[in-house]
Amino acid sequence: MSKQQDIFKQWDALSSQYAISRRSFIKSSATVGAFAAAGGLLAACGSPSTGGAASGNATANEGTVTIWDRSGDLFQVFDATIESFNKKYPKIKVKHVSVDVDAKLPTTLNTGVNVPDGSFYEDNNLPTLASHYYDITDWIQPYVKDIVPFKLRVNTHNNRIVGIPWDLDPGLLYYREDMLQEAGVDPTSIQTYDDLLAAAKKVQTKFGPSCKPIHLEQDPGLTQLWVEMFANQQGTSMVDASGKLQINTPAYLNIMKFLKAVRDQNLGTRAQYYGPGDVAAIENNQVAFYPWAVWAVYGPDLLFKKTKGKWRAMPLPAWTTGGARGAVMGGSSFIIPKKAKNPHLAWLFYEHLVFSKEGYTSVYGPNKVYPGGINTSIPSYMPALGTQLYKNSEGLGGQNLWQTVTGTVKDIPGNFYIAPWYNQAVPYFGTNVQRMLDGQLTPQQVLQKSSDDIQTKLVARQ
Repeated sequence: MSKQQDIFKQWDALSSQYAISRRSFIKSSATVGAFAAAGGLLAACGSPSTGGAASGNATANEGTVTIWDRSGDLFQVFDATIESFNKKYPKIKVKHVSVDVDAKLPTTLNTGVNVPDGSFYEDNNLPTLASHYYDITDWIQPYVKDIVPFKLRVNTHNNRIVGIPWDLDPGLLYYREDMLQEAGVDPTSIQTYDDLLAAAKKVQTKFGPSCKPIHLEQDPGLTQLWVEMFANQQGTSMVDASGKLQINTPAYLNIMKFLKAVRDQNLGTRAQYYGPGDVAAIENNQVAFYPWAVWAVYGPDLLFKKTKGKWRAMPLPAWTTGGARGAVMGGSSFIIPKKAKNPHLAWLFYEHLVFSKEGYTSVYGPNKVYPGGINTSIPSYMPALGTQLYKNSEGLGGQNLWQTVTGTVKDIPGNFYIAPWYNQAVPYFGTNVQRMLDGQLTPQQVLQKSSDDIQTKLVARQ
C-alpha cells in the first residue's frame, strides 16, 4: 500500500462530513449570505474548480483580483506563480500586494473597508476571524480527499471549509550525526522519548557536562507551539471538537514530565529558537538533538557555519513503543473574505497555486529566490508529495529531507483543533511551562494552573 493510500484510509472517516452537495451548500443557512453576496455565482456559473465558471459565464473569469501576502521571500515566490496562472486565465489581472497581514487583516475584515479578495494567514490565527471568511466548501470538493486531514481540519469552522490549506510543517528530530557516532549512539535506536533521554545521557557522558544535548525552548510563544506539536503527535490539542479545554489530560502530562526530566537530569540547553545563545551552543557542540518543525532546517542550511553539513533529520520519537511519529508544528493557509469583490477569482488563483502541478512546483521547486527550492515545509496537497520538489539539503550533508519529511505524513493525527483564544493563552500556558523549567511548578501544577487561568480569563469571556 502506497503512502497516499495509507493517508486516504486514515481520511475516510473524516471526509464524509465534507461531501456536501450543491443543493445543501445553497440551502445551508450558514452560506446564504455569502451566496447572495456572490450574485448567485454558483447557480449561474457552476463551481470554478470544474471549469463551470469559464463555460457557464464568459465574464466569470475576467476582472482584477487583489491578493495579500506578507512581505519577504514568500511574497516573491508567490508572485512568480502569477505568470503561469495568467496562461490559464489571461483575462484575470492579479494585483499582488505586500502587507503586514497579521497587523492589517483583522482590522480590515472587521471594518469591511478595502477588503482583499484573498490573503495569506497563519493557521494559529485562523479561528479568531473565521466568521469573516467565505465558505468554499463546495468549491474545494474535488480536492478534499487529497488534502492532509490535519490541514483540512484547521481550515474548518462550524463544519464548513473556510480556508485553502497550504503548507504542512511536520515535526522532525534533528540530530548531530557525528556526535552520536562518537558517543556510540545509533540514531535508529531512538524510537521513543525515553530512548531520546537515554541517548542524550550517552552523548553527555562522551562530551562532558557542558554538553546538554536536547534543545529546551525558552520563548513562551514558541514553547506553546512546540508543546502543541507534541500534543498533536498523541492525537490531541488544547481543545476538542466542541471547543472544550483539554490541557489537564494524560497526553499533556506526558509532555510536561518529559520536559521536566530533560531539565532535572541536566540534559537540556534552554535557549530561544536560533537566538544568539542557542546558535552559540549549537556551534560549540553543546546541542545534539533538536526536536522541532521541519523549518528548523533553516539553521543547518543558512545559519550555522561550524556545524553545517553535520546535522541530519529523522522522524520524531514516539510517546509509546510503536506509537505515531508524525506531528505538525505551525503552518499557514489562504482565506477569501466574505466581503471580497471577486471571491471566485481568488479561488481560481489559489486553486492554481495550491492544487495544480504548475502552481506547487513553481512555489516549492527551484526558483530565482530559492535556487534549491523551498525545503522549510511541504505541500499539504498529497498528490504534490509524489515527486520530490526541492533539492537535497547541503546543511544536512546532502540528506534527502524530502523523503524523510514526507514519510512522516501518514502518521500525522488529523483530529487537531486550534482554539480561538490560542494566541491569548501564551501568557498563561506557555509562560507556566517556562515556570516549570525554572523549577517553580510541577508538571501537574502547570496543567492545573493553565487550565484554571485559561478557563476564567479567556474561555469564560468568549
